[in-house]
Amino acid sequence: QVQLVESGGGLVQAGGSLRLSCAASGSLFRINTMGWYRQAPGETRDLVASITSGGNTNYADSVKGRFTVSRDNAKKTVYLQMNSLKPEDTAVYYCHANLDLSYYTRNLERWGQGTLVTVSS
Repeated sequence: QVQLVESGGGLVQAGGSLRLSCAASGSLFRINTMGWYRQAPGETRDLVASITSGGNTNYADSVKGRFTVSRDNAKKTVYLQMNSLKPEDTAVYYCHANLDLSYYTRNLERWGQGTLVTVSS
């Protein structure tokens, strides 16, 4: 079973920084796109940032210039560096991966358990 294990959430004041990490464990063939989504209470789960295996990135407009997504393919880990945090960034952040378990079992979706980020004003 492939699992995504997140770490790095917590409480921070507005203007501060946090770094989230998400490591994939288990046997797999290849990780394609990895990324981060977030869900605030009463809201939908929305894309924050994603990165392909080749390093191409995509960001939500609300975090451009403040957040940076990166990955270490050897460690099967994706990171989200969050700077200049705002109270509206408060949410549960979920790691996501599109991966291939084998040559024949491809494009599976996996989610982490979520980590809470709280930004106080």
